[in-house]
Amino acid sequence: MDHDLNGIKLAAEGYVFVTYGENKYLKNALSSVTTLRRYDTQRPVVLFCSPEHHKLLKEHAIDDIFTFIFQLPAENQSIIGFKHNLHQFLPFNKNLIIDSDTLWCKNPNSLWNSLSGYGFTITGTQKADLFFGSSKGFSILGDLLLMKRQRTLKKFNLTYLSRVQAGMIYVSDHKLAEIVCGEAKNFFKDRNFTHFKSRKEETGRDDESCEWSLAMAMAKLKLQVFPWLNGFESPQLDYIDTFTIHDEDYKNVRCLFYSDRLVYDLKGLQIRWLQKFFLKFLTSIPGKGDYMYVTPYCLHFGWMHQKKYLREFTEKNWQQLTQQKKIPVIDEG
Repeated sequence: MDHDLNGIKLAAEGYVFVTYGENKYLKNALSSVTTLRRYDTQRPVVLFCSPEHHKLLKEHAIDDIFTFIFQLPAENQSIIGFKHNLHQFLPFNKNLIIDSDTLWCKNPNSLWNSLSGYGFTITGTQKADLFFGSSKGFSILGDLLLMKRQRTLKKFNLTYLSRVQAGMIYVSDHKLAEIVCGEAKNFFKDRNFTHFKSRKEETGRDDESCEWSLAMAMAKLKLQVFPWLNGFESPQLDYIDTFTIHDEDYKNVRCLFYSDRLVYDLKGLQIRWLQKFFLKFLTSIPGKGDYMYVTPYCLHFGWMHQKKYLREFTEKNWQQLTQQKKIPVIDEG
């Protein structure tokens, strides 16, 4: 379980997962691979994990779910520890690095084809919203009045800020990945000169975010984000219970997708009556009510108030996996 790949590439294309910390993250990764294998049985899957997680897999005899398992060093067992050092964890010629809190919904072959033209990209949108990496709630008004975002961009000689969602990262140019990671590290070190806030200030978060620093690194290097919201070809969409139709095992998934970005972003409103009010008002405007039901390649459980649905599926999947591997007791009577 050595993490040093010594420049050896295991296959042309493959998936990369990483887990550490609480066991729930490993269970999430198992759920993601379980759903992935419904559609892709050929491409290998690598797990970089803590020794504790590897031990748990072996104890339950389910380590063979992953094609290869490598040890994740202690210094890389954090979001920025891993994603700011991606170049050290690229076992394939073409790598798709996936967060564990995702479930796969359809065959990814077309996704691989679409990604093949990139050396390095992350799913995202061209323009970051006001809250990306910055103040939340009404405190955003202070940032607006003081023009903090504009001042950050000017300070680092950038002209735009994309929104990246680092739950899906594609790398085929390993040297370019190293350059991106280096730039992201530099931006993160200079975070006191930016308007970005620590993710630890958010309720339920205990780790720093890598996303704003990666977004700035990509902007500096003129690297394009991969369209996150792309209708029927969306690589991943957020799970929101009021916007998602699915069966118990997530074998048939359809997400409500509004063509208008402002309307679609209302999915994040947690106050249901307020969400319904704004939806009814805005969709009455011609063109803003256009919608479709789409099946994304991945369903991402990123919202804290929606993670209970992933936990339910994950616990069920864990029970099924471990029960299948149990050695039956032989009655010697």
